[in-house]
Amino acid sequence: MKPYWETKKLHEMNTFEWEALCDGCAKCCAHNLADKESDCNGHDGGACHLLDLKTRRCTDYANRHERVLECPQLSADHPEYFKLMPETCSYRLLHEGKPIPDWHPLLTGDTGSIHKHIGSVCEKVSGI
Repeated sequence: MKPYWETKKLHEMNTFEWEALCDGCAKCCAHNLADKESDCNGHDGGACHLLDLKTRRCTDYANRHERVLECPQLSADHPEYFKLMPETCSYRLLHEGKPIPDWHPLLTGDTGSIHKHIGSVCEKVSGI
């Protein structure tokens, strides 16, 4: 039997399935510098004040959009935002009809697998 992310469209996923797609890279928690003309994104070396750099998790995930207006609110209803996400982002990949990476926690069973394979933005913004 195929996993849900291979059989369902993003808009068909329940909340649990949707949230599990996040690989935990924390790149969307970095302060982004977007160049609208070139459609290029970069990081300014800082991160959201809600990001715990040690756990690589938001300290107030449930209320993040109210507390941080710039926090990306991904939704299957707004696919235009997926292109702003990192090229390795599962939401973006699935939206583009591509598979999730083989190091993704859904495939490895290890929530830290992203950091072992490609790292996270936390090392860049904290110097760890």
